Amino acid sequence: MTHDELVLTNARVVLGDEAILGSVAVRDGRIADISTGIVAAGEDLDGDYLLPGIVELHTDHVEYHLRPRPGVHWEAMPAVLAHDAQMTAAGATTVLDAVRLGSEPSNRETVTRSARRLMDAITTAAAAGAFRADHAIHLRCEVSAEDCLDRFEEFADHPLVRLASLMDHTPGQRQFHDLAEFKKYYIGKGLVSESNIDVYVDELLRESRLHADRNRHAVAEAARRRGIALAAHDDATAEHVAESVGLGVRIAEFPTTIVAAESAVAHGLSVVMGAPNIVRGGSQSGNVAASALLERGLLHVLSSDYVPSSPMQAAFQLVADGTIRLEDAVKLISSNPAKAVGLDDRGDITVGKRGDLVRVRTHALPGTPEHPAGLSVPIVRTVYRKGVRVA
Repeated sequence: MTHDELVLTNARVVLGDEAILGSVAVRDGRIADISTGIVAAGEDLDGDYLLPGIVELHTDHVEYHLRPRPGVHWEAMPAVLAHDAQMTAAGATTVLDAVRLGSEPSNRETVTRSARRLMDAITTAAAAGAFRADHAIHLRCEVSAEDCLDRFEEFADHPLVRLASLMDHTPGQRQFHDLAEFKKYYIGKGLVSESNIDVYVDELLRESRLHADRNRHAVAEAARRRGIALAAHDDATAEHVAESVGLGVRIAEFPTTIVAAESAVAHGLSVVMGAPNIVRGGSQSGNVAASALLERGLLHVLSSDYVPSSPMQAAFQLVADGTIRLEDAVKLISSNPAKAVGLDDRGDITVGKRGDLVRVRTHALPGTPEHPAGLSVPIVRTVYRKGVRVA
């Protein structure tokens, strides 16, 4: 081996359509060779799995590092670096960091300031080569907020922006069609007090009536002009999906019903669901279970959402449950998300693609009511980006 070459051998290499016991060589950051059998000159992986690095499209977990407790604002640069370390340790080699744009009037200044701090910190860390994973930006646009379009125009020309999603968390629709679930969620997270929840709901409904439709169309048009991939968040009906398709959306994030997912697939959209939904056995908001979509062939991508380790955990658990093969589970977290945002140079172990690789060993635990056949817990042992160890 040279200092520009990495050879990993005696690994269960997960390829697109099969898993082989073999070896992978990475040269100058790219996969140079894949072979069956064990080679003498290489790092022995002792039969562990070798997977392509996870491509993460939707993680808002960075917000937990920026605001680790209510009222506590952490320095942005250490926050994004801690987030990066956690994502990489979970097997992610490409991460689209979610930056929220738009908020209700009472929280507008805080949300805008957080967005600017995050954008600045991500830019600085990327330019300094401080990240372990490869980072890009996912602008999450709350279209019901008055300032949504202004904030999008402020950030959309940033070179790291690859994805924008059209969100509308107005109570009584989409993710929160059940008003009681909306109140439970926002009170439970400490975002609003129980005594003030009805006033808060009324404020959001008024904002939505004034701004949602206008901002949804304007942000979509602005994203199309810039060539930014566009996602729709929490579509619930076939009509929602038809509107999204008309706006140029190619990704359906977290459809809340089977009907919406069926319509999305019929229109050729990539359907994204949260991996925690698989691990927990259902949606925390009472919407459709990701497993129900997978059973019907309506699920293409799993994202970590709010739990960094969940994509890898979901992939191996689906195999333990007897739902799908490991090769197909890995597509949900690697090749399919890469394709969805046009990252054709990564996402699977193929000669010529980036040497983004993850070494994984599994640990078996007894079953649970959600997974009676037993738990398969993945242990990420080593992570490589472009053939260089980063975790």
